[in-house]
Amino acid sequence: MKLSSFRYLVGQGFDNVWKNRVMAFASFCVLLVSLLLVGISVLFYININSVIGGIEDKNEVIVYIVDTASEERIAAIGKSLGAMSNVSEVRLFTKDEAFAELKMNMSEYTEVFESLDENPLLDSYRVRVTDISKMKETVSAAETLADVDSVRSPDTFVELLTEVRRVITIIAIAIIAAMLIVSMVIISNTTRASVFSRRREISIMQSVGATKGFIRFPFFVEGMINGFLAGVVATMLTWFSYDSMVSLLSRFNVLSTFGLGNIIPYEKIAIYVTLSYIFAGALIGAFGSVLSTRVHLKYRAANM
Repeated sequence: MKLSSFRYLVGQGFDNVWKNRVMAFASFCVLLVSLLLVGISVLFYININSVIGGIEDKNEVIVYIVDTASEERIAAIGKSLGAMSNVSEVRLFTKDEAFAELKMNMSEYTEVFESLDENPLLDSYRVRVTDISKMKETVSAAETLADVDSVRSPDTFVELLTEVRRVITIIAIAIIAAMLIVSMVIISNTTRASVFSRRREISIMQSVGATKGFIRFPFFVEGMINGFLAGVVATMLTWFSYDSMVSLLSRFNVLSTFGLGNIIPYEKIAIYVTLSYIFAGALIGAFGSVLSTRVHLKYRAANM
């Protein structure tokens, strides 16, 4: 294709947006809604995972050490725990610290504590795991260490949390897939209607000997422009609504009240959201228009 022809076809694509502004606006709105539906679904799933991750961070495995273990042996156990692949943090909690915390939490039993001749508690390690789904393996490995008295872990809660994450993942994938299918069907029908509304224009171009590629290219440019604009507006709407929601939750301390993780700040994902919206919008708009034009041309050829 010559440069002059390329410039002409690109110019025609831009002109078509204005000349057929009603259908172009309809395509823009459909693309915008479709992008928002899918984008918000994905962001919701990502943040649900973040919230669950915040709960996971608060789950600890407590490794109790026998009372006869020496300081060197206690330090060695700490190194062994820290070397485990599923362990992200290991913190020593001495029996003196545990006893002081117990007395503070049960201040009404001060006389009982004072009557004790010695501290009955054990030194322990507070171990934070990386992946709670592998907590059982981590607990089993800790129990095999010498001089470990016992290991306590929130097994029931971990199983519940793992199941909740699995169910949410399945539901999120189903919703996102459904949104994608619905969006593609709506976009296809809209672009097909846009092409059909200009069937006379296409017929004239065919009559004067225009090739299929020459006819489709302006539609490609037009669809890309509509998709690009839809992506830009979707980005701005998502940014505004996302920040508004985060501000509302922060104002009432909703997540911290229930001990949940934080929602991901928009600044951390802004570049990914923007590029995804614009790229997806331009791609879907461009190829949706081309495919609809191709179907129309085939239909006309079959009925001539």
